[in-house]
Amino acid sequence: MSPWRLRLLIISLLTVSILGALDHTIVSTSLATVAGELGALEHMSWVVVGYTLASTVLLPVIGKLGDAIGPRRVFLASLVLFLVASLACGFAQDMPQLIAGRVVQGMSSAGIQLMSQTIVAEVTTPRERPRFMAIIGAAFPIAILVGPVLGGLITDYWGWQWVFWINLPFGVVALALAMVAIPALPGFGRQRFDVAGTILFTIAMVALVLAVTWVGDADLAVASIVLFAIAAIAFTAFFLVELRATEPLVPLRLFANRTVAAGTALSAIIGIGLFAITAYLPTYVQMAYRTSATVSGLIPIATVFGMLVSNLLSGWLVSRTGHYRVYPIAGTALGAAGLLAMSLLPVGAPLWVPMILMAVVGIGTGGFMSLVVAVVQSAVPRRDMGSMTAGVNLVRQIGSTVATAVIGGVIGFGVAALLPGSLDASTLTPQLVHAASPEVQSQVAAIYSQVFAPVFLALAVVYALGIVAAVLLPAGRLSDEHEPVPSSQPVTA
Repeated sequence: MSPWRLRLLIISLLTVSILGALDHTIVSTSLATVAGELGALEHMSWVVVGYTLASTVLLPVIGKLGDAIGPRRVFLASLVLFLVASLACGFAQDMPQLIAGRVVQGMSSAGIQLMSQTIVAEVTTPRERPRFMAIIGAAFPIAILVGPVLGGLITDYWGWQWVFWINLPFGVVALALAMVAIPALPGFGRQRFDVAGTILFTIAMVALVLAVTWVGDADLAVASIVLFAIAAIAFTAFFLVELRATEPLVPLRLFANRTVAAGTALSAIIGIGLFAITAYLPTYVQMAYRTSATVSGLIPIATVFGMLVSNLLSGWLVSRTGHYRVYPIAGTALGAAGLLAMSLLPVGAPLWVPMILMAVVGIGTGGFMSLVVAVVQSAVPRRDMGSMTAGVNLVRQIGSTVATAVIGGVIGFGVAALLPGSLDASTLTPQLVHAASPEVQSQVAAIYSQVFAPVFLALAVVYALGIVAAVLLPAGRLSDEHEPVPSSQPVTA
C-alpha cells in the first residue's frame, strides 16, 4: 500500500474503533436517564448485558467469516450495520426496542473491532504491525477516559438519543475512507461451516454471561448455579467437537504453537488482572480514602493514561527493533509489583500512593496489551488470521467478565460480613459514610482496605503467572517480509 492510502486506512480504522469502544462506555452515564424516560428501570441492566453478550458470542463466528470471505467485506458490512443500529437505538420508543438495538450494536461492534485488527495484520508486515496495532488499540483507553464524561454532557445538553446518533456523522466519514483505503482482501473459502461448534459455543457463552451477571442477586442465585453448570457442560462438549471438526470454529491445533499459547494466556491475564478491577477502583478510593466521586476518578484515569502511553510506546519500539519478548516480561512484572504493593498499603496512606501504583500497573499492562495480538498474528497462517485474532480477544473478554463478577461477589460478601450491626451493606453509600462520625468513617475505611487487600494480592498472583507465560514466548525478531496475499477463490457454503 502507498503511504497516503495506509494513512487513510489507519485513520478510518481508528475512528471506527473509537466509536465502537465509546459505544460501550458512553452509554453507561446515560443509562439512568434512558431507563427513566422509557419507564423500564427494572430492565436497565439488559442495555449493557445484551450488548456484551452479543459482542462476546459472535467473536469467533466473525473471525471465521473474515477468514472465509475476506475481512474487508465483513468490516464494511459490520460498520453499516453499526450505523443502522445506532440510528434505531436513538429512535427507540420503549426498552425492548432499545435492547434489541443494543444487541445489534454489540454484534456489529464485535465485527468492526475484530476486523480492524485483522485488516491491519493483512496489509502490514509482522515488523510494522505492532505500531499500527497500538494505534488501533489506543481506542479502548481513550474510550475509558472520555466516554463517561462525554456521555454525561451529551445527555444533559442534547438528550440521550444523541449518545447513539453521534456515531452517524463520524461513522459515515469513516465508511467513506474505508471504502477507498481498504484494498481487496480475498478470503480462503470454507468447505463446511462448524454448525455444532457454533451452537455449543453460543449456548456456553450465553449461559456464562447470564450466570456471572446474576450471581450477585439473591433471587437469581439458583438460576445462576444452573447456568454455570450448563456453561461447563456446553464448553466441554464444544472442545470435544472442535478437536474433531474439519473446519473448527476455533482452530485448537494452533495452540500447540508456543507463541500462540503464551500470547493467548497473556491476553487473558489482561482481562482478569486489570480490566476486572478497574470498575471497582472508584468505590475503593471513596470508601478507603474518604474522597468525593470526582477525586476517586483520578486513580482509574492514572491507570488508563499509563496504559495508553506505554501501549503506543511499546508498539513504536517493537516496530523499530523487531524485538518484542522483553515488553510482556517487564509489563507483567510491573503489574505484579504494583498490585502487590496495593495489597500492602496501610490505612491512611496518601492518595497519590495508590495513584502512582495503579499507573505503574497500567504502564506494565499497556506495554503488551496490543503487542500480544500482533505477535500471535505473526505466528499463525494467513488463512487462520481472523480466527486467532478473535481467540485472543475472546479470552480477554471472558476473563474480564468472569473476574469482574467474582471480584464483585468477594467485595460484597466481605464488606457485609465485616460491617457493624449499625450499618446495612445494602444501603451503604459513600455519601452516607462521609456524613457519619469520624469513628465510623475510620472503621469503614479499614474494612474496605481489609476486603480489597486479598483481591489485589490475588490479581498480583495472576500477573506473576503472566511473567511465566511471557518468559515462555520464544525469543526472536518480527519479520520484515509480507506473507503472500491469497489468490481469490470461490466461497462455498
